[in-house]
Amino acid sequence: MAVDRVRLLDENTANRIAAGEVVERPASVVKELVENAIDAEATHISIEIADGGREAIVVSDNGCGMTRNDAILALQRHATSKIRSADDLFAIQSLGFRGEALPSIASVSLLELTTKPKDEEVGVRIEVKGGEIVSVEEAAVRDGTTVNVRHLFFNTPARLHFLKSVPTELARALDVVGQHAIAQPHIAFRVRSDDHEVFSTPGTGETLPALAAVWGRDITKKLIPLEYVGTSVKVTGFVATPDCTRPGRSHELFFVNRRPVKSRIIGHALEEAMRTLTPESRFPIAAIFIELDPSLVDVNVHPTKAEVKFRREGEVHHAVSQSVKGALKAYGIKPHPRISVPPQTGPQVFGKSLFGNFSFLPSESREAVAQGGRSQQADENDPFASIPFGNEKDGAGVEEAFVPQLPERPKPFAEQLREFRVLGQYVNTYIIAATPDGIAIVDQHVAHERVLYERLTVQHKSEGMPMQRLEPPLTLQLGRREALLLAEHYRSFAPAGWEIEPFGKESFVVRAIPALLARKPYEQILRDMIDELVNQSISKRLLVQQDHVTITNACKMAVKAGDPLTMEEMTALLNQLAETENPYLCPHGRPIIVMVTLREIETQFKRA
Repeated sequence: MAVDRVRLLDENTANRIAAGEVVERPASVVKELVENAIDAEATHISIEIADGGREAIVVSDNGCGMTRNDAILALQRHATSKIRSADDLFAIQSLGFRGEALPSIASVSLLELTTKPKDEEVGVRIEVKGGEIVSVEEAAVRDGTTVNVRHLFFNTPARLHFLKSVPTELARALDVVGQHAIAQPHIAFRVRSDDHEVFSTPGTGETLPALAAVWGRDITKKLIPLEYVGTSVKVTGFVATPDCTRPGRSHELFFVNRRPVKSRIIGHALEEAMRTLTPESRFPIAAIFIELDPSLVDVNVHPTKAEVKFRREGEVHHAVSQSVKGALKAYGIKPHPRISVPPQTGPQVFGKSLFGNFSFLPSESREAVAQGGRSQQADENDPFASIPFGNEKDGAGVEEAFVPQLPERPKPFAEQLREFRVLGQYVNTYIIAATPDGIAIVDQHVAHERVLYERLTVQHKSEGMPMQRLEPPLTLQLGRREALLLAEHYRSFAPAGWEIEPFGKESFVVRAIPALLARKPYEQILRDMIDELVNQSISKRLLVQQDHVTITNACKMAVKAGDPLTMEEMTALLNQLAETENPYLCPHGRPIIVMVTLREIETQFKRA
């Protein structure tokens, strides 16, 4: 006779399974408890962390508190005050709603809950061990709620082995608090770790002081406000000027109806809007707040509620993109239309381009750029990469004397360039110019490449690329691999001024070339372009566009590193650069100008 095998799990086992989804590490506990405090309408939230969260996590708030019965019920799964029916799931306005967090945490820790509503004389203290309530008693406590979580994962030792080092776990917990502090600037947050205050926010309702506490003064001074109002979505927030970037996405913070979220849609819109303003392997800094009807966003798609799904993704993407572009344009920074960039070799530029007020790149950033920028993986592995908490140099923590100010609207970049006074040329590669604020170092090759690229692009759009016919035509013999790829993509060369036709299996006839290449070694230039096509990844070959050809044309036509220039030629090049739409980066994403400020020079000579 067959034996029944299916059984209902007991409550404790079910809670431990739920805890595996909700409570991954100490940061998960901090997140759930802080969100509960926010939902309780607290105006002050205190977080204390010991041993990275392994030993203890204590979250206290001055919120509405709970009655004795509510506190006991809150420790049971699916008990919540935040929704009443399934219909409420389609318009969620609170941060929590499932009723799983507290019982999940209690099932894998020693938990003490003390709470008191404002209209009660005494509160209640409840002790829970591994999900089992061991005591309930009256307690003389302050209004609000305090949750003390000790010995996390004491009954699931395998989970402890998966935790990282104490600094790493602490950093992740601080990351969570930092995001909520930015999202809820009206709440005063205070964080302590092992009896040392890490950071605090004033709770004034202003976002900038909260950002200053989390990101530090240096970044806050670089922030530009952004705003866009669409049909059903509103975007506000801040984006840093393009000279202030990071090697990873740790400083891309997104909030939907004040909920910290991860979103590929928002991230893609932000990075696309700044694509040609940030060097390769660098990412923008931004805090973007999206407000829309709760029914237009689904936050119930992930156990931790970290990811969201928009009903109108296209509208959200457009709103974010326009808000960023509008903010940059208002501050004199104009992104160039997006281009797909093939791999490129050529003269390398040290340092980084300067935008707006030309602030000089900090030494640690110069080192990162000199090394090509750290990878995203490296950034994620750095436990303190995302938050400069407790960094006195960065001004983490809010001091009364420091009131963050928005950056002043800079003088238009073209005017700044025209104030450059050429001093000379260094190693026949860099133009050295004096400016009102210091010394500018201009890479002549990438500067000329930018000028030519925009000129060629304008010509193509307005009247078509001027062409020079070849009499007789050039016959090009290629290897089998090169011939196969060119046969697939030769039409992409036409808009850039090349007239190419197949002529047999491995031969092509070139009947016309771009007029600007008439006095250049055009055959070698064409072969170089074909070689680049061969060396690209398959995915990039599928994206070959006229832009690629135009970029390569501009690169091959531009003056090279090592070419001597006269004072008149260098001055003319800077004037031409001032007329471009994007004088910050070359079409390949390399910086054009590095600025050494007078203060930097005086510091080196011990005069500052």
